[in-house]
Amino acid sequence: MNRLKSGLATGGLLALALAISPAIPAGAAAGAGRDKAPAPESQSLKATEQSRAASSASALGLASGEKLTVKSVIQDANGATHVRYERTLDGLRVIGGDFVSHKDSSGAVKSVTWNYRKNVTPATMTPSVSKSEAHQAGLAASKANKETATPGELVVFQSATGPKLAYEVITEGIKADQTPTRLHTIVDATTGKTLTSWDDVKQGTGNGIFVGSVTLATTAGTTYTMKDTHGNYTTDLNQATSGNGTTFTDADDVWGNGAQSNRQSAAVDAHYGAGKTYDYYNTQLGRAGIWNNGTGARSRVHYGQNYVNAFWDGTQMTYGDGAGNAAPLVELDVAGHEMSHGVTENTAGLAYTGDAGGLNEATSDIFGTGVEWYTNNPSDTPDYLIGEEININGNGTPLRYMDKPSKDGGSKDCWSSSLGGLDPHYSSGPLNHWYYLASEGSGAKTINGVSYNSTTCNASTVTGIGHLKVEKIWYRTLSTYLTSSSNYAAARTGVIKAAKDLYGVGSAECTAVDKAMGAISAPASTETCGTGGGGGGGAALTNGGFESGQTGWTGTTGPITNNTGRPAHGGSYKLWLGGNGTAGSENESQTFAVPATATAPALTYWIRIDTAETTTTSAYDTATVQINGVTKQSYSNLSTPKASYVQKTIDLTAYKGTNVTLKFADTEDSSLQTSFVVDDVATNF
Repeated sequence: MNRLKSGLATGGLLALALAISPAIPAGAAAGAGRDKAPAPESQSLKATEQSRAASSASALGLASGEKLTVKSVIQDANGATHVRYERTLDGLRVIGGDFVSHKDSSGAVKSVTWNYRKNVTPATMTPSVSKSEAHQAGLAASKANKETATPGELVVFQSATGPKLAYEVITEGIKADQTPTRLHTIVDATTGKTLTSWDDVKQGTGNGIFVGSVTLATTAGTTYTMKDTHGNYTTDLNQATSGNGTTFTDADDVWGNGAQSNRQSAAVDAHYGAGKTYDYYNTQLGRAGIWNNGTGARSRVHYGQNYVNAFWDGTQMTYGDGAGNAAPLVELDVAGHEMSHGVTENTAGLAYTGDAGGLNEATSDIFGTGVEWYTNNPSDTPDYLIGEEININGNGTPLRYMDKPSKDGGSKDCWSSSLGGLDPHYSSGPLNHWYYLASEGSGAKTINGVSYNSTTCNASTVTGIGHLKVEKIWYRTLSTYLTSSSNYAAARTGVIKAAKDLYGVGSAECTAVDKAMGAISAPASTETCGTGGGGGGGAALTNGGFESGQTGWTGTTGPITNNTGRPAHGGSYKLWLGGNGTAGSENESQTFAVPATATAPALTYWIRIDTAETTTTSAYDTATVQINGVTKQSYSNLSTPKASYVQKTIDLTAYKGTNVTLKFADTEDSSLQTSFVVDDVATNF
């Protein structure tokens, strides 16, 4: 036997029954009644997926030194799961190494959403910069008082330009305005250059005491405690800037009097807001609190002296008392905004920089507004304005406008490639604009007594579908399809997938949210509303470069490989059919959808052929490329050119609006190998 392909890295991949599920036909009503959020996270399901982490890493073709930790598992009503992983490489944490594996109900992987890319191995694993140098760089990046900095942890940092060996230095302290800081600074371990930094403390804004007389969830005992059944509780910091504070108690369960002079009054607003935010996520989006495990969070009030802000620090919400300690920032949508930073942290983990920073901040605005609409408190009428009662500008204007973000003087209405360089509070503008347009549509209108006039960036007209549907679609996107460095392009693809998951292929909801993304000039997506399912089965072609191993493909064990016996066209993996020199056949196939709206749709791929056959007349070894079982192109040991890649194209116009099955197959005779190597399969729609 003259078997050339020994030691295949993809051996055993079929143990996970990797397969593509059939797509929902365009126009089908399968999405009817689907707008149900996933159930709260099952800890047993998470444990099960963790027990499979090693085999999952192997099946996905990750480097031998990579280990996976399951961050979360979301299970859909149909049994499909979305497993979010974080990674280590040779024992080092990979910052930005997160990804989501989308599986059908049988556990077969349908697609993978990588953060930046699959590969996380840097050019070197040996640092040339010392920890002490990194420590000093971290201190230099911070402008806090009373700061302390960690020595520096050696990590792998997944950046836009590739993975790098780096140090993470965490600097803690108090800023001049009394805001605490926990700054992460990433220092290149080979050059000493500071690559990026971000703060765990996410700041927000809000109003004074405006909720009026409300029912408050408390706990009875020898005295009443300001703690609800979910574990949300509220404490008095008594003007300190550190510590947990003292939990509010009361003898008769009648709290505050609506005036700042009573310290309980501010606590009523904060506690009420935390409870309503929990209820909103639980009843409207199917999420059991910030951590999706049924537990609440602490709210601290009366922070600092004259502190005009509120913030989320990774564990809790904190509210200042405002100018002169006379205007606590405890308005309802502030609680929703700050707690939503916690939800983002525990789902996609959007970095607080670049496009991702804007998506992070807008997410809190969107869900803070959603809480306001859900609560419908008569003292705080729902609207699409942020901080409208705080009067931080001194002239009665709100902090942010969702219908036209640029009205605040800094936010942007439309996406552009320069957006990522802005403060996240301003780069959030386009997504806030999208939320308003998708909810209410474009043009002039009055809602709850507030006048709006939202224009689009492409002069289109948008019709809204209602804010709650948009919130459900965005939550699905955040929790299932975004990763830590996602940008506006990923957001557009995500909302299309999410809308199809919730409302079906070809649904009006999908069309509306996609059109609203176009209306803010978000980059176009290859995902379409008219085809496929959001999870990947029957959607766009998956893993055409084969870099994720068997993911997306079904067929013979072994041909998808990073074996160096034949070069890849791009990356390290390819589909190597034949090359065995023995009688046999191999194949790989995948089902995907051709959009009905595609113009001149086509499939392209690169192929390289080499052979040991000496005949110039007989086709002993053959290969075919089939669409729906029909051979479109064929090759043999007689094909030319030899030993170099050429690109081939298949016209898919006849298949517009349908799902097609692509199959690569070969047959070899009993001697003298022929290798048919395929790579970088792609569609142009």
